[in-house]
Amino acid sequence: MHGSKAASVEEALTHIRSGQTIMLSGFTNVGSPNKFIVKMAEAGITDIDLISNDAGNDHTDGIGTLICQHRVRRLTASHVGLNPKVAEQMNAGTLEVVLVPQGTLAERIRCGGTGLGGVLTPTGIGTVVAEGKQVIQVDGRDYLLEKPLHAEVAVVKAWKADTSGNLVYRRAGRNFNPLMAMAADFVIAEVEELVEVGQLDPDEVMTPGVCVDLVVKL
Repeated sequence: MHGSKAASVEEALTHIRSGQTIMLSGFTNVGSPNKFIVKMAEAGITDIDLISNDAGNDHTDGIGTLICQHRVRRLTASHVGLNPKVAEQMNAGTLEVVLVPQGTLAERIRCGGTGLGGVLTPTGIGTVVAEGKQVIQVDGRDYLLEKPLHAEVAVVKAWKADTSGNLVYRRAGRNFNPLMAMAADFVIAEVEELVEVGQLDPDEVMTPGVCVDLVVKL
């Protein structure tokens, strides 16, 4: 079909390079592009500046795969406790870890996708989270200025897509996916089911195809 965004894994991988800032969606492997991540590791992608909600686990699936294989140099996430390899590598000085409160992480990604200059939040005031950040007072209350997060590539996971890249998520699998699909220069969607244009109910589309560059059925 003319204009189809459907692609093979091999084609999609040509748009990812070592050393890039990459967003990977998911919430402890739910709504995470686990199969594509394995392909990234097999392709030798390394030295990743990774933005994700969490670090997965220490098993050989999902985001944890990249951590366990030492393919991530910097991790920005809200939760890393399920993957002990993160602490090991951080203490060894081989992995830089930036912890961000989960709500703040979501808002920073949203800002990156919508072109906002940042978000003001009271979360972190008076804690180590505030170190080095600008404090702005509004109506007598202090807020941290949290700057936008943006990536060169985002890999998201959807339940279903059409060949124009319109995405439908399923239940809790939505999580960070819609936000990340807006906050990167190039967006790849791993999907379970791929249909032709016109076969999706428009009311069910959660990420429009304009945000997606390639769709890979795995």
